[in-house]
Order: sequence, then structure tokens, then C-alpha cells
Amino acid sequence: MTRRSRLLILLLGSVLWVSGMVGGARAAEVSDPIVVGVLHSESYPYAAMMRDSYQMALDTINQQGGIKGSPLQLVFADDQGKREAGEDAVRRLVEESKAVMLVGGYASSNTVYTARVADKLNVPFLITTAADDRITQRKWRNVFRMNPPAGEYAKGVEDLLQKNVKPTSMAIIYENSPYGTGGALRMMWFSREYDIALTKMIPYHKERASPEYFQSLLAPLRADTPDVIYMVSYLNDAVLLVKTLRGFETDSMLIGGAGGFTHQRFINMAGDSAEGVLTATLWTQQLPYPGASEYYRRYEQAHSVPPDYHGAEAYSALFVVADVLKRAESLRPESIRAALNETNIETAFGPVIFGNYGKFERQNRLPTMVLKVVNGAFEVVWPEDIATSKLTAPPQ
Repeated sequence: MTRRSRLLILLLGSVLWVSGMVGGARAAEVSDPIVVGVLHSESYPYAAMMRDSYQMALDTINQQGGIKGSPLQLVFADDQGKREAGEDAVRRLVEESKAVMLVGGYASSNTVYTARVADKLNVPFLITTAADDRITQRKWRNVFRMNPPAGEYAKGVEDLLQKNVKPTSMAIIYENSPYGTGGALRMMWFSREYDIALTKMIPYHKERASPEYFQSLLAPLRADTPDVIYMVSYLNDAVLLVKTLRGFETDSMLIGGAGGFTHQRFINMAGDSAEGVLTATLWTQQLPYPGASEYYRRYEQAHSVPPDYHGAEAYSALFVVADVLKRAESLRPESIRAALNETNIETAFGPVIFGNYGKFERQNRLPTMVLKVVNGAFEVVWPEDIATSKLTAPPQ
């Protein structure tokens, strides 16, 4: 072989090697993303926090290599907190966007229906926020829930009441919805178990919520003042309730059942009326979970407002999704379900293991805490081992 022939072979090899590198790079750049559908309620108070938290987690996951080298892509669909819109959103995400699984679910009132449709379409659905007990009690093999059910939201409050406050009387005010009713019933049974006299059970219709409506509805509490008034509401109603009750100059201890009472906007909107209010919560940055304080710091730095448990749920859920998809043998529903059933991961929201207990199936279990508004900010008052503020003596 002549010198010229050898040179031509070397040049040709170099060209082929470079072409292969460029082609490989282009293939990596255009590799199909793995689509996950997000059922989102755009009009709800926590929509922006949850969307921003999903995005923060998505950026981290893709920066770390995505899912087995493929980028993760989120497609959001607004379920509007309504049954028909939610069911349509599920179908669009599965049939048009080709989502391999779903994540999200905010309002309990429609997530019961979106979960049923997802199960019929045989697409795994990881619920992050909707709390209606029934969601994980319906034998739906594709439905998994990371957050506690509504009946367990108040466990921290119950512990505080039993061991510290020890009230003798209570009134319960609640939104007449699956979420509100579930939380109210749980507290009713707790009161009966510990001989706390229930002076009033007051349901209200969210559609009618206004200062005048609450003034009339809550008027009986002026004359009959219980030791504790327990409320299960979303944000706007929580503000109206507290302002109305403060106007009555009641001595009752005001306690919220998570929901709308845990966001900084509750404090901002309620103003001085929020001071001293207690609330159940599913999460606080003081918890010793990996990444909890880091998520809180990063979110607050990026958005100039502290996140609450709704944001932590969304942020952590996406890491659960990534973990599941990495472990799944394929992107077929049965493989994703198998990986979900084997999940055992530590997140900023807490440990996630889907198990069966009581009437619940594929349900994660977590403790709950109690916050108190002190000088315009939330402080942890229960459990005592992570408390950042002491609970003042309850009224006698």
C-alpha cells in the first residue's frame, strides 16, 4: 500500500469518526423526552407555588441526566377543580400528549373523578395534594397517593389537644365538600373519644362565602363560646372565618385544619386577625428530611415568599416520579405500577412508601405538625422536639 493510500484511509477514518460524534450528539439532542402529565388547578391559590416547585424539581432532574439519558418533560393541564374539566384533562394528557403517567391532583372534589378516569385508561397517577379519603379506598390499581388522607391531617392537632390544651368544649366549622367534611368528621370522632363537648357543627357553602354570610352563620358562637373552634377551609374562606370570629372578640382558641391556613398569604390577608391562630400542617422546613431546608431556602430566594406543604408536595412528588421511571423496566403501565409499588425513597416532604392499611391502598403515611402565627410568621409549636416557639397556656 502506497503512502498516499494510507493517508487517504486515515483521512476517511477521521471524517467517519467526526461524523459519528456529531451524529451521536444530534441523536442525544433530539432523543424523545419522557412525558409526564400534571393535573393542575390554575385558579386555585396554591397553583403558582406548585407549578414553580414542579419546575424547580424538573430542572434538577434534567440537569442530572433525566431518565436513563432521556429528558423528562412536563405537560400541564388545567382541571379547573371541576369534574368534567378534570376528566377531559386526563384524556388529553394520556391520548394527545402521550403521558406515561400522571402527577398532581389538588381539589378533592374532582380528583375522585380524575383518578377514576386515569384508572380506566390504565395510566398510573401519583396524587400529591387531594385529600378525600375515598381516593385511595376504591380499589384503583393505578392510583397512588403521597400526601396523607384528610382524616389524618389533624393527627398533630389531636396530639396537642390531648396532651397539652385539654379542652372541654369545641365547635367545628367546615366547608361542605369532601375535603371539609372528611376533616370535620375526623375531629368530631376525636372529640367524642376524649369527652370534648361538641357545642356546634357548622357546615358552610363555599359558593355563598362572604362577610355577611359568615356573620349570620357564626352568630351562635357569640353567646356560646367553646374552648376551641376548629375550621376546615381553603385560603379565602379561612381568612373570612378568622376575621369574622375575631370580630366577635371570642376567647376561643382558633385552629385550622391545614388547607388554607398554612400559606403566608393567609397571614398577609388576615392581618392582625391571624395572630395566635394555630393550624395543622403536613410539612415544615424544620423537619429532618433530606433537602427540606434547602428546598425552602431556594424557593424563598427565587420567589420572595416562603413555600408551605403544597409546594413541598409538588417538588418532592417529581423526584418520586423520576425515581419510579428510572427503576421501571419499561414505560408500560404495568412496569411503572410495579416500580411505584416498590417505592422507598426519602424526599424533602418525607419518606415515601406506598402501602395498604385499614381501608387505604397504595397510600403513603406521614406525621403532621402544628404551626402558630407569632408576630406575623409561622412558628412550629408541636411536636415539642422540633418546636420553634412555645404554646401559650390555653384559655381556662
